[in-house]
Amino acid sequence: MNRALRLLAVAAALQAQWGERETAFPEVGGFHFVRLEYRDLPGLRRFGSGRGWWRQDWPEADAHFAQGVRRLTRIDNGVPIHLPLTDDRIFDHPWIYATQVGYWDLSEAEVKQLREYLNRGGFLVTDDFYGDREWEAFRETMARVFPERTIVDIPDGDPVLHVVYDITERTFIPGLRHLRRGADGLMGVSPQAMGPQWRAIYDEKGRMVVAVNFNQDVGDAWEHADMPEYPEKMTALAYRFGINYILYAMTH
Repeated sequence: MNRALRLLAVAAALQAQWGERETAFPEVGGFHFVRLEYRDLPGLRRFGSGRGWWRQDWPEADAHFAQGVRRLTRIDNGVPIHLPLTDDRIFDHPWIYATQVGYWDLSEAEVKQLREYLNRGGFLVTDDFYGDREWEAFRETMARVFPERTIVDIPDGDPVLHVVYDITERTFIPGLRHLRRGADGLMGVSPQAMGPQWRAIYDEKGRMVVAVNFNQDVGDAWEHADMPEYPEKMTALAYRFGINYILYAMTH
């Protein structure tokens, strides 16, 4: 059975049998899913004090995806964690995930630390943001991190698409709310009509340092891998992208 078929089989099994999964992770491992903590933009705070947008889909998405990494790779996977950029422990981890980045409000100290992290070889995955306003908030932040670099589309031949799984499709990966709300998914506009985008920032040597999942919600596909109503094809693609991002970050 080839890799793609194995992944589809695992995704189907996750949907049907997630209640039987092993949930415990070792405290220390060769890799940890690291979620980025941040402060929300003024006026966009969620869930009251101390419960910001960085927590969207947490902890289920992190735990589900980490279990997928354990099953589909030989990575020594430790317990998922979350850290702010001001914590120097981020330099111990090659890969961090940030969701709802259209709402983040990074300080100058955080911008400086993120630039240092990426220049040292770190890798950032950004996810679950939509439309022009959120894109502009994200773009402006990344322009502060790397004024000299631009955000570009990931080309079909990029190594990140082939490091473990050969990804040749760019199917829209929706949030569960978009599936339930149909064509009126987001402010009366279908996210799929907006055009899902896979973009990136590269360093001066051509190494990808930031992966950008725009107009889509990969985290929801991880989180709802056990939900029959979430399409298996979209879950499988989300897992392939996520695992490729991790292995790329650990080998490039």
